[in-house]
Amino acid sequence: MKNHIKELREGRNLTQEDLAKSLGTSRQTIISLEKGKYNPSIMLAYKLSKVFNKKIEEVFIFEEE
Repeated sequence: MKNHIKELREGRNLTQEDLAKSLGTSRQTIISLEKGKYNPSIMLAYKLSKVFNKKIEEVFIFEEE
């Protein structure tokens, strides 16, 4: 699953650490999400969408395999 997390984060001038703290997760999780190496739980996806004031579909790009 691809996402727009890095673009959204940089658009708000947030560091990976800032975003991680606001979500209650680690910087390593943010790195993995941005690189597309980790698919978040539905709760984390929801929290990310709220941080960026976007719909989940605007943050994540679902690609059927």
